[in-house]
Amino acid sequence: MSPVFLTALAVHVAAGLTGVVAGGLAAASRKRPGRHPWAGAVYLYAIGGVFATATVMAVLRWRHDWHLFLIAAVAFALALSGWWARRARPRRWVVWHGSAMAGSYIALLTGFYVDNGGRLPLWDRLPPVLYWLLPAAVGAPLTWRALRRDGALRVSRPAPPRSAGRRAGA
Repeated sequence: MSPVFLTALAVHVAAGLTGVVAGGLAAASRKRPGRHPWAGAVYLYAIGGVFATATVMAVLRWRHDWHLFLIAAVAFALALSGWWARRARPRRWVVWHGSAMAGSYIALLTGFYVDNGGRLPLWDRLPPVLYWLLPAAVGAPLTWRALRRDGALRVSRPAPPRSAGRRAGA
């Protein structure tokens, strides 16, 4: 391996670990000024570093790392999407923000397990297809639960119909 690849790998690992910690902290903290936005900003920079270094490593070893580049691109795109939703505040922005950031975190973990699952205790006993599926299988229900708990997925109920016996203006 070339020194450029090894340097990119070292930065990639550091950015990935930072992203895992910051993303977990952002997800677990109260959604208000302070810890949540600070950890979210650290996560965004970390996932940017993961994407940049994955790009370098993929250019150097495309045949071996192209799939990891795609996972990193998805993770970074989702994180940027979540950041945009928070800034632009489109209709139902909380759902967009929470879903995109959670999806980015799931993609980050998927990339880790796809690349390292065969060398991890217990994970090495699983079929490799589960390295791709388990992070989403765990993360999607947790995301849905968090969005419901925080009221982002609250379903509005229609107003009850007026009674037939009352006249308008009476």
